[in-house]
Amino acid sequence: MCGICGIVSSGPVVDEEPVVRMQNAMVHRGPDGGGEYFDSHVALAMRRLGTIGINAEQQPLSNEDRSLVLIADGKIYNYIEIRKQLETKGHIFRTNNDCEVILHLYEDHETACVNHLRGMFAFALWDTKNDRLILARDRIGEKPLYMYETGSSLLFASELKALLHSGAVPFQFDPDAINLYFYYQYIPEPKTPIKGVRKLPAGHICCIDVKKWKITQKRYWRMEDAPALAGDPATLIRKELDEISKLIIRSDVPVGVALSGGLDSGAIAALVVKECPETMHAFSIGYPGRPPCDERKDAQQLADHLGMPFHDIELKTEDLIRSFPQMNYWRDDPIADISGYGYYAVMKLAREHGVPVMLQGHGGDELFWGYPWVQQAAEESIRKYNYLRKGSRASYLLPTSPKGRNLSELLNWGFSLAGIIPSWEAYKRDKRSRPDQLVFMDKAPDFQIAERSAEGLYTPEFWNRVDKYAPYKIFTLPQPWQHIDIQITRLIMETYLLENGIAQGDRLSMASSVELRLPLMDYRLIEVVVGLRKNYPDHTFAPKAWLKMAVKDIVPRSVLNRPKRGFTPPVHEWHHALFDAYGPMLEDGILVQNGVLKRESALALAKGPYPSGAIMSLIQGAGS
Repeated sequence: MCGICGIVSSGPVVDEEPVVRMQNAMVHRGPDGGGEYFDSHVALAMRRLGTIGINAEQQPLSNEDRSLVLIADGKIYNYIEIRKQLETKGHIFRTNNDCEVILHLYEDHETACVNHLRGMFAFALWDTKNDRLILARDRIGEKPLYMYETGSSLLFASELKALLHSGAVPFQFDPDAINLYFYYQYIPEPKTPIKGVRKLPAGHICCIDVKKWKITQKRYWRMEDAPALAGDPATLIRKELDEISKLIIRSDVPVGVALSGGLDSGAIAALVVKECPETMHAFSIGYPGRPPCDERKDAQQLADHLGMPFHDIELKTEDLIRSFPQMNYWRDDPIADISGYGYYAVMKLAREHGVPVMLQGHGGDELFWGYPWVQQAAEESIRKYNYLRKGSRASYLLPTSPKGRNLSELLNWGFSLAGIIPSWEAYKRDKRSRPDQLVFMDKAPDFQIAERSAEGLYTPEFWNRVDKYAPYKIFTLPQPWQHIDIQITRLIMETYLLENGIAQGDRLSMASSVELRLPLMDYRLIEVVVGLRKNYPDHTFAPKAWLKMAVKDIVPRSVLNRPKRGFTPPVHEWHHALFDAYGPMLEDGILVQNGVLKRESALALAKGPYPSGAIMSLIQGAGS
């Protein structure tokens, strides 16, 4: 795990100072050392966090004749298997670094080398023979890579803050990106809040040909391209879970698990504890007075059941208030997730106990229908598609079953005329929306609030500069629609999971120099799930039905049946405290100064929680 940065230029001389500044801004990503490489057209640098061997992590890395130079961030889980194959072909390795296999794979396969890698990575590879720089990012986007282009050069770095520290990137807001933030509570890639700065999208390669000064970008993996798969879902999913559990714990330093007491982290803990050669520790969080959202009791019971030492920390509101500006600095991009402080605290706790590698359950909800509204989005997109094809409104008039059996849910169902009223509202929505627009994020309350209020919040000048349809383009797909359920899975993984969960996990773990690994984001596991889904649609099943069936023999029944919470804090208390402490900053803050918000809008927003604390996070994040 590292931080990487560099500049490639069409000119023969590259200024080294901006690269050094970027490197120094990422010491937290690699406190164990650094390395540099300077050539006539390129300057590369990195910071190192050691997890494999004493001398294994030395970078930059080079091949046998030193014609290739590599800096890489991440972990190649199957490096041992790849290395054995390459050595039989005569390749000679200089180190035990897991990322060295990338160099030798490139010698044999050029850019197709990425197809052989199982893990998380972002790398820059300088090909001296062809004067070509290759930038690549893993399939799911676990490792970040930001880029900024000028007419004759390209800068890149693992973090936005590092890129800004170069001194070569003007600090100007991107209007469309800021507008997207108000709708999504994060900025979907490839955009960033800074004009001209973009992310290399997940599953993409960027090639910079210095001689021609030509920059090309291509996608090398799509989850929806997974071949259809037949067989028992529980058996096939469990097979992949068992395999990734063996690979992902490869480390020469202690490995721990962020344990919330729920299914995702519980399944990971149960899967890896039997594979780990040393004692694996569990880390969790709680809140004063142990309110209902405090999961420490459940997490500790599971840890005790698995024989894992358990460590926890109690998060106090006053500590959140004190840490909030710094936490948003570490988050890099503006992200409005109120749960972020929990992730930040649990990673810090792990590092304090000498555990620099952590496993977490990100992705289980998105991959296995853990969010009911996403299931509903799939069902409603299918209904919209059928309506557009057949022109019949009959399906909107069919009664539904109650969502639950308690009195409140039954009353709501009755007042809705057995679901017919909201179905008719959905019909009116589908009729007025664009035909190629799936039902997706427009179901989310925060998105709907932005639909109603954005124009009134912004200054007229700012409103005139934004693309009004940009928030919807993300879930617009040309017809005919195929495998709508898989497209909805792709969308939730490429938006909320990637830019809220994964991005936040990477930055807030690296803030404490902790390497975060996500077993449920293994691309082969994802391909198995998608392949099965093509033959056996499961979006109408109970949430996480396939995952539960796959791990039911190793996870206690109480965990299988426990409702999702996942580091959910005392939201109302935290929101009010944050706005009391930081709300006044809005009045003459950076958004007002830059003509984004009207002053009266800022005053109104400062009085109370706008969706999920979104404004406050934007102020702090952009101000960093």
